[in-house]
Amino acid sequence: AMNLSTDLHYLKAKVDAGAEYIVTQMFFDNQKYFEFVDACRAIGITVPIIPGIKPIKTLNHTTFLPKLFHIDYPEALAKELLKCKNNEAVKHLGIEWGIQQSKELKAQNVPGIHYYTMSNSDEVKAIASEVF
Repeated sequence: AMNLSTDLHYLKAKVDAGAEYIVTQMFFDNQKYFEFVDACRAIGITVPIIPGIKPIKTLNHTTFLPKLFHIDYPEALAKELLKCKNNEAVKHLGIEWGIQQSKELKAQNVPGIHYYTMSNSDEVKAIASEVF
């Protein structure tokens, strides 16, 4: 969509047409999810909104994911990513960030968590083993 307002407009139309739940695009800042849920509720969307999480795995993800999906990394995550010198360091950080993100979401009683694996579930398994 052109912006959040038009995105919400079309999302509401989908729900009104019968969508029973929503899965968000990936995000790395839980506050963005909570704000999105509030915006949905404000326009009358009442279906469950499932947060979508993607563990960062490679140095390439530091630039590729924000460009392709129009997302921002929170400042704390960006600072840590800048310290990573190789893919192994990024993978470890991605797992740790995913664990903390998931624990916070779970503590807020989200209806579930969707993990984007992009054909590799190792990081998600590591996160899930610590959270569930």
